[in-house]
Amino acid sequence: MVTEWKHSTVVAGVPWKNPVGTASGTFNLEACGRFFDVSEMGAISTKGVSPVPWDGNPTPRTVESPSGMVNAVGLQNPGVDHYLVDELPKLKALGALVVTNVAGHSDDDYAQVVEKLADSSADMLEINVSCPNVSHGGLSVGSDPLVLGHLIERLRPMTDKPMVVKLTPNVTDIVPIARAAVDAGADALSLINTLVGMSIDIETGKPFLGNVTGGVSGPAIKPIAVAMVWKTRQALPDIPIIGIGGIMSAEDALEHLYAGANAVEVGAAALVDPLAPLRIAHDLDILLDSRPQLAEKLRKGQTWR
Repeated sequence: MVTEWKHSTVVAGVPWKNPVGTASGTFNLEACGRFFDVSEMGAISTKGVSPVPWDGNPTPRTVESPSGMVNAVGLQNPGVDHYLVDELPKLKALGALVVTNVAGHSDDDYAQVVEKLADSSADMLEINVSCPNVSHGGLSVGSDPLVLGHLIERLRPMTDKPMVVKLTPNVTDIVPIARAAVDAGADALSLINTLVGMSIDIETGKPFLGNVTGGVSGPAIKPIAVAMVWKTRQALPDIPIIGIGGIMSAEDALEHLYAGANAVEVGAAALVDPLAPLRIAHDLDILLDSRPQLAEKLRKGQTWR
């Protein structure tokens, strides 16, 4: 049964049927598609797509933390050519609004992927410059305003698709990074990606993860994410923002929206409960009934702040 959503939003000119999407790296069509209709989501943000197949990081790749998890998967994926002939057509055939996450080890990597996606059926591109468990430069690109600006300036003329830049929290101040992305041509921002963390096995004295460090996600990072959404919104009042981090319930999503986000993406919650993204979308639709001012702003592509 198709849901008649009462509350929608707009991100960078793209209408979302509701304000909730899936976060990159946590959605797999073969697995998640068994649990809910992907066309019901506001958007589906795919796992990072690279110019060639990536094997990812050595195992073990995940470990639980007291309020979430630490992962070092390393953006394993079969590459953009496979994505274009297999994954993207399947998602579009199912009626999903697709935000394709773009990954790279270098500016040339990003450019190769964007060039191939420029005329694809993807609705939006999310440039992932912020993954903390990629060993060849993802973090450095997203933590240096000058380097990030040069990258986005290179990518911007390559496509007319709305371009979202995914920001890292692993910086002293997120605002200069956000401003550099926007000044260089980003149409929207998504934040935050995971924080760098690690976990040690006290029986062996060795790190649990094969990559030693990884990205911390889950409920523990929500206050950090909400604060960074807030700071970014105060500095950049007009740029569309997708809030990410620690969203386990509709109430968590509301915090991001009240901080200034136009929409949210659900990540770690889906690894615990595959139905979480759709459940949160339904619950948020109900909560917005009693918040008509916020709902109206979202419908118009505006924000609370």
